[in-house]
Amino acid sequence: MFHVLTLTYQKPLDVVDQTRPAHVEWINKEISAGRLLLAGRQESQQGGVLITGDIPVEAADELIANDPYTLAGLVTYQRVGFQAALRAPGL
Repeated sequence: MFHVLTLTYQKPLDVVDQTRPAHVEWINKEISAGRLLLAGRQESQQGGVLITGDIPVEAADELIANDPYTLAGLVTYQRVGFQAALRAPGL
């Protein structure tokens, strides 16, 4: 199952940005491990979006729990899981 993880900042952006280096390092580690495929800040600057690889719900929940933003109490997450019935070549 793939997951769309939407995070919403609970603190001002300048506070969130203090933890951003650790968050980006964590994202890069998860991309290298194949658990995350895409990540980026929302256009509104009010949060971000992560797209996971094909991982179980428990693994997605573990990602959320281990995000430095979560650990610092800076964000809330919403997870939407979906079966990727149709895929682009190579996915």
